[in-house]
Parts: sequence; C-alpha cells; structure tokens
Amino acid sequence: MARTRISFLSVPVDVVEPNELGSEIMNIVHSGDYSQVCFVSIWDILRARTNPEYLNCLKKASLILPVSKSIVRGAAFLKLPIPVRYNPFTAVISILGELDKNFSTLYLLGGRKETLKVTEKNLRTTFPNLHIVGRYVGYYSKHIEPAILEAIRKSSPALVLIADGIKGNQMWAYKRKKNFSSSIFLNYKDSFRIFSKRKKRVSPDIFDKGLEIWMEIMRNPAKIFLIFPFISYIFILLWYRCFRSKK
Repeated sequence: MARTRISFLSVPVDVVEPNELGSEIMNIVHSGDYSQVCFVSIWDILRARTNPEYLNCLKKASLILPVSKSIVRGAAFLKLPIPVRYNPFTAVISILGELDKNFSTLYLLGGRKETLKVTEKNLRTTFPNLHIVGRYVGYYSKHIEPAILEAIRKSSPALVLIADGIKGNQMWAYKRKKNFSSSIFLNYKDSFRIFSKRKKRVSPDIFDKGLEIWMEIMRNPAKIFLIFPFISYIFILLWYRCFRSKK
C-alpha cells in the first residue's frame, strides 16, 4: 500500500505500513532532493496548530511518522485513515538497515564527543555497508556552523541523523534547507545516547501500551502539567468531530 497523507486537526500525518517504510525511504533517497523525515507526537500536533513556520516545515516534509497513541486514537475518532504509530528508535533502526542494504551514506550530527565516538563505532559494527561520510558534535559554537553546513553539502549523504545538542531540533534543517541540494534529515534527539548505551530506550511493552509519558513524568515531574494541553486536545477533537468534515 502506498503512503497516504491525512490532515489530522489540520496538521499533515502520513499513513505508512512498517513493511513499506524501507521502500519509502529509498524512494526519497533516489529523488535526489533535500527532504525531511519527521517524528510527531501529540504535542507536536498542538504546536503545529499555533506555529505557522513549524506547520509549514511539516507540510514540506517527505515523511511524517506519528509516535503518540493519541494520534492513532484521534484519527480513528475522526474516522480518518488510521496511521501506524512508530517507535522512533525502531524506525531509525529500520531506516538505517534499509540504507545499509543499499550501501548508502550517513552523516552524524549532535551529541557530546565521547557519545558520538561510541555511536559511530557501534553503527559501523551493526551496519557494515553503511558508509559514514562525516560527523560533528552538538552544542557547537555558532561560528562553526558554516563549516558544518559545507561539510554536509559536499559529502551529500543519503541521511543526516541529528541528535541532541542541535538548536531547533526539526527546524534546524528546515531553516537551513537552502544550503543543501540533497540528503534526508532526520531528528531523533535520544538516538546517539541510546546507540552509545548512555540511555535506555523505552521497552517495547511500555511503548505499545502508550505508557512512555509516565516514564518522562517520573524523570521530570513538571511534565504532569501536560494534562492541560491534553485536555485542550480532547476539546479540539470533539469540535472537529462535530463541526468539521473529514478530509
């Protein structure tokens, strides 16, 4: 089944089956254009509704993969095509595996020096056919950025994997897209810390049950206040169900 893009609360979300993810990625690679793959949570959906620049970033993205169970349930409630929810770590592994099969190239951007070093070593071992053409740490000084942009442009990797320490997250690549003629940009903040075993990934059981938010609240109790935007999300869903025709 081909990718289907739906409008969920006026924000684009893609419906992609896991067995089609690899071919979708390679189609994007073969297009030879600048592109983005974005993971979106329910908080990203709410942010996009009030931030036109971020909304436009998502509209221009080649692939938008939902990571929140609330998006899946919300789409079902609005009687839209139901998207597949992706675990970001599993999706990144799948994407890297597909690139490895096709002898593609990768650039690593972000993280601390030692974290990046261990990540590169582990990726070279796990994906021996994936050629890492460059890397640079996050938290860099502003005057270094032109050299980083030029390095990415010259190496023209199939994928630029962006981790922590890059100001702007998904918006970093979007705001600098004129510097790139090709490459897929994918932001997953925790990726290098997980690859280097400095952070544990969410267990599949917890993720499948949609309980990962409680782990975040345990680490940062202030996140309990996310209940308020979530309540607003419920009211928005009800309003769309009652007054907006499905698209």
